[in-house]
Amino acid sequence: MEEARRRGVETHVLDAEADDPAELARAADADAIGVAGGDGSLAPIAEVAIGRHLPFVCIPFGTRNHFARDVGLDRNDPIAALDAFVDRQEQRIDVGRVGDRLFLNNVSLGRYADLVHRREHHRRRRVAMARLRALAVFARHPRGIELAIDGRPVDAQIAFVGNNRYKLDLFSLGEREQLDEGRLHLALAGWNPTNWEERLTGRLTIDTPAHHVTAATDGEPAELETPLEFSIEPLALRVLLPRAPR
Repeated sequence: MEEARRRGVETHVLDAEADDPAELARAADADAIGVAGGDGSLAPIAEVAIGRHLPFVCIPFGTRNHFARDVGLDRNDPIAALDAFVDRQEQRIDVGRVGDRLFLNNVSLGRYADLVHRREHHRRRRVAMARLRALAVFARHPRGIELAIDGRPVDAQIAFVGNNRYKLDLFSLGEREQLDEGRLHLALAGWNPTNWEERLTGRLTIDTPAHHVTAATDGEPAELETPLEFSIEPLALRVLLPRAPR
């Protein structure tokens, strides 16, 4: 907070019980708005920034900070990210939507979200042990989730929709080389989570026999109403980044 004040940035420490971050962002008298937090904290403020035609600043201050990584920020240096407010370099990027809900990274269904959480919990353990734990999850739940992708029935353990193309691995989401390609990345896997069926698209529909489905949206648990209508909004978000040192 002191470093933000030194840069002329007004801050508000959120009260988890009393504050609505999006309402605060909508009411802020500012020419740029941002949030210090992990991936799950970013989308509501980015939504407000788009609606107010303002640039958005990400301050990496969470556990994984995948979005901060993919826009080129040093995830271990939140103070340096504050420089985006004063020494501005703007980059336009795409955002994804599932229905009316905005996501910056991805939406996952099935076992993938569970694997990501397990991988983070055990990230300091040996990779071989992590692989055994993850495969054990699949072995305990051999039946997949029943889905229809654009009307085509599929039986999958994992369904994943990314905002632009990801490099996929069993235990981690690789970096996105582009955030302005204007395409969703659909990936499906069965019992063997090392084999992915992938395609890029601008829009898709995922349906299930149930009226609701458990999901993870930007790493946060969510209950989504089906059918899930996915779309992408090219270059919708103005992101401010600190200029690289000369």
